[in-house]
Amino acid sequence: MPNFALLNNVDHRNMRVIRDYSSQYGDNEISVVTFPQEFRAIQNEYPIFLKKNAETGKFIPVALMGLRQNENVFLSEAGWDAQYIPASVKRRPFLIGVQPPKPGEGEQPSRLVYVDMDSPRLSEVAGDPVFLPHGGYSPYLETMVELLEYIQYGTELNEQFVDMLLASELLEVVALEITLKSGEQNNLAGLYTINEDKLNGLGGSAVAELHAKGFLECIYMILASHANVLKLIARVEARLSAQ
Repeated sequence: MPNFALLNNVDHRNMRVIRDYSSQYGDNEISVVTFPQEFRAIQNEYPIFLKKNAETGKFIPVALMGLRQNENVFLSEAGWDAQYIPASVKRRPFLIGVQPPKPGEGEQPSRLVYVDMDSPRLSEVAGDPVFLPHGGYSPYLETMVELLEYIQYGTELNEQFVDMLLASELLEVVALEITLKSGEQNNLAGLYTINEDKLNGLGGSAVAELHAKGFLECIYMILASHANVLKLIARVEARLSAQ
């Protein structure tokens, strides 16, 4: 379990973050959450599906990284073997939190940066510094703060996107049953995708609303991304043949 602490330049003045990607840093995940703003980049390389968040039960879009638990076929000895790394991966070990306003401090909540103190990426001798010597944000941390804001906005978009999909009953269960050349069978359960028949049968007003929100394009990018399942299988096969 993560151990998040509020980031500050006193307790964490010497903190550095190792920006490599490998299984030792927890990057060997079969899927990671993704956001509508990055669907265009994601769908070039990863299959996009939806699944239910194990903690909240709500649907979230995810980029599929492998066929088995704790498998990410985009990891190599050189790091992450893809042109685009999902935002939810790049933000590690940071997280953005929202603090309600105190009495007399206005109505806008404060956004605070938290760091996972148990992350193996943290160091005091290797990696990028989080703070400058005088205590200000380092260029790296500035970039991370921008990324966290991007993710916060993406999280809000995800909720709107999923709400509209559910309202139009566009989600359907998809069963990925994949047999490798070795005969190994992989059955990926709990994934959802867009029901194309229901999509094609939507009324004009529903389609117009999806288009106005930018979500119609997201739907088609999800569907187009499914061609990447074959690429994913090819990566798995290549790994097995190299063993």
